[in-house]
Amino acid sequence: MKILVCITHVPDTTSKINFVDGNSKFDTTGVQFIIGPYDDYALARAIELKENSGATVTVLNVGLADTEPTIRKALAIGADDAIRINAEPVDSFFVASQIAQHAKGAGYDLILMGRESIDFNSGVVHSIVGELFGIPSVSPVMKLDIEGTKAKMACEIEGGKQYIEVSLPFIAGCQEPIAEWKIPNMRGIMSARTKPLQ
Repeated sequence: MKILVCITHVPDTTSKINFVDGNSKFDTTGVQFIIGPYDDYALARAIELKENSGATVTVLNVGLADTEPTIRKALAIGADDAIRINAEPVDSFFVASQIAQHAKGAGYDLILMGRESIDFNSGVVHSIVGELFGIPSVSPVMKLDIEGTKAKMACEIEGGKQYIEVSLPFIAGCQEPIAEWKIPNMRGIMSARTKPLQ
């Protein structure tokens, strides 16, 4: 099984945020960037699926060269390889278009991403990718199990949970408690330096 995990490069919520140019532009000076927290859940579930079934996990980020440390962290957590689409992630449709364009010819069985990014909180990228790619998109997914060519999920709805079954391939927008965050160990950090990043 081939899994693609789409990750965002977002400011740590504990960072002090400032603006420049008459308060019209975000000042990145001194800001710590991280993998988006919901994307962390998606990555953790992908690594669990890899450990249980021998899947391969590729991480993808739409961003500029400064996102490399964030991508390397995902590799240290356990992804096999990574792709950075060298572009400024200007809006949800642009990001989704880049992801869909890459994924169409790559043969992924499962595309995981966070239910939303914490910088813009739009929560629509997975749905747009599904529409552009022509495959189902489900969000927010709290539980995900793969059985052969089927996925069984629990999704949060107002007032409770909904249980859904869908055939692969499909896209999931993930949230807690789908998996527990993983922290890279020293071996993972060392191996991340040599893992492929296209």
